Amino acid sequence: MRSRSIPIFAVLAAAVCAVQLSQAAVVFRPGQKTKIRAPGEEEVSGSALELFQMAQSAENSGDLKRAIKAYRSLVRKHPKDALAPGAAYQFAVLQEKTGDNYRAAAAYRVVVDNYPKSPHFNEAIEAQFRIGETFLNGRKIRLLGIPVKSTLDRAVEIFAAIVRSAPYGPYTARAQFYIGRATEKQGNADAAVAAYQSVVEKYPNESVAADAQYQIGYIWFTEARHGTKDAKAVERAKNGFSDFLFRYPKSEKAAQARENLRLLSQKATSDAFSIAKFYDKQKNYRAAVIYYNDVIRQQPGSEVGSRAKRRVEQLRAKVGDAALQSAALTAATAKTSGKKTTASTTTRSTRVGPASGAPPMRTSPGDVAPLPPPEADESLPPPASMMPDTTTAPEPSPSPDGSLE
Repeated sequence: MRSRSIPIFAVLAAAVCAVQLSQAAVVFRPGQKTKIRAPGEEEVSGSALELFQMAQSAENSGDLKRAIKAYRSLVRKHPKDALAPGAAYQFAVLQEKTGDNYRAAAAYRVVVDNYPKSPHFNEAIEAQFRIGETFLNGRKIRLLGIPVKSTLDRAVEIFAAIVRSAPYGPYTARAQFYIGRATEKQGNADAAVAAYQSVVEKYPNESVAADAQYQIGYIWFTEARHGTKDAKAVERAKNGFSDFLFRYPKSEKAAQARENLRLLSQKATSDAFSIAKFYDKQKNYRAAVIYYNDVIRQQPGSEVGSRAKRRVEQLRAKVGDAALQSAALTAATAKTSGKKTTASTTTRSTRVGPASGAPPMRTSPGDVAPLPPPEADESLPPPASMMPDTTTAPEPSPSPDGSLE
């Protein structure tokens, strides 16, 4: 009995498939594989006017699926017809109504790119911006409960399309700013700073430019505060906030920018002292003194400045000034001593400074900065833990399968 039931089920399955195939549309095109379209997905044919009337009738009756199909067929088959721009826009509107925002954004992009003289051009830009905001504030896209793509990638894609299509439009500066916000949320500091910098440079008179300049400083401020591997984060943050105060001194964020600068100065001093101690423990006294002097220059009257000054004096007494000179200073001194041998020249050679323009050596009791600043001695990198990390801008997401293609 069991063996006979198998052919019966096979026959039933074949019958069901036959019914489905009879209802589906079979599409054959020369040189292409045969395609089977499910009911409701088959092409709609007719003149541009017939398709437009069919779409409007379906839309008015609430059959959005059929309306979408008719508008799409009109644009595909009659892209240069006078009705095509309106059909393309209405197609995008209905896609958004049905909740397919990503394809709707792509459809609005078709209106902007293919029909720039359309009366719906500005509306299509505004709609893209609106959809981009939903992706900017959204969550990761999931497939079977597994996150497969960040909505931030799609936000960047949509905002970039606005900047590209309407570089001087009313939404462009904000779209560029939101590219920065999206990449900042993704943790890509370099890409975010570049996006914000574009706002400041290209749209300096827009209100969002002040926010962009502040964010440049804030990104590096956050990096420095969280112990980033980028050794220049503190300086970059200080430059960002200083530029902000110079450009927008009356901004409501000016007070916070000044406070951040104060905290950054403390951070820079603390970091310099930590690096000095690191080299001190490694018995690399020349490097240690460079960073101790950095602390003294930054906060000469502070407690940490006094500690750094005492340690420099101890190291001088321990190893002597010659052992603490930088490589550039030692070479310059040796070169000068080899060329001039008079007693007076020999005396002067003990005080010559490096050719790079760094402060010359002095022998007075109050001298606490005989060495060039750290940035003038490239032979002394910071410890490995302070070396900059590398980041790359995210690759642009591929455009979706064109809703109108």
